[in-house]
Amino acid sequence: MAPPTIRRSGHSKKAQVSAFAGYLIAALGAALGAVFLVLSLWKPQGAAPLRTEAVDVAAPAGKVGGSARTHSLGLIDTISGYFNAGSQNARLRREAEEARIQLVEAQAVEAENRRLKQLLGLREEEVKPVAYARLIGSTSSSTRRFAYLSAGREDGVKAGMPVLSPKGLVGRVLETGDSSSRVLLLTDSVSMVPVRRVQDDVVAFAQGRSDGSLRVRLINLGINPLKKGDVFVTSGAGGIYRPNIAVAIVDELTRDGAIARPLSNPGTTVYVAIEPVWVPEAAPVLSAEPTETEQ
Repeated sequence: MAPPTIRRSGHSKKAQVSAFAGYLIAALGAALGAVFLVLSLWKPQGAAPLRTEAVDVAAPAGKVGGSARTHSLGLIDTISGYFNAGSQNARLRREAEEARIQLVEAQAVEAENRRLKQLLGLREEEVKPVAYARLIGSTSSSTRRFAYLSAGREDGVKAGMPVLSPKGLVGRVLETGDSSSRVLLLTDSVSMVPVRRVQDDVVAFAQGRSDGSLRVRLINLGINPLKKGDVFVTSGAGGIYRPNIAVAIVDELTRDGAIARPLSNPGTTVYVAIEPVWVPEAAPVLSAEPTETEQ
């Protein structure tokens, strides 16, 4: 039996025609390129229409590419904005809450000033902090509520001094060391602060409940005038805490007052100010004895 004939693709007629066509197209392209090169060197302005036509032909593809780049950049910005939105929202909420506390304290100061103007010789002076300190720890999960400061006797801190954060009252100094102090927080069961409602003269005591909240006990019992959302500030009664420091906001009403949430959270507080013990000025006593002129 004769061996089968093996045909190679390189010797086929179809392959020969394809190779010839490729060589011919390459030669024509080279010749055309040479012609364009000679024309561009001989008459540079004559090739301008060709260049503009080429740019116009390539323009749609360029627009598609530019649009793709724009969308990709927009997608990147969207993704990065999504991941940054959480921290930005948290910062904005914190700033809004601090602004609200400052507004409440300003309203309380305005109301207090109206009352002080009715008393002859009674005035409120600006209180300068004794020291600023870092809140280095707190017992938020214990039945007793304490915090610890990075300032002590060497910084002028003494027992009884009020401790404030940007959001309001934190507590008062209980014990002092040379360079540290222990603070009795508002939410401790033995803490009791005289307070009043911001918009009027409803007075009460804010007592700690050891669970992170405060019990607001009204002094004048009767019909409970409190409402959810009422804000309480220090009244200044009895000294220690100066008037109009933000303390708490009402969350739930009770028979004799309310359950309130402290506005200042030690768990999220970094720096605090220690103020001197506030001593209220005595109102001037008007003598009933006639003066020499009246006599």
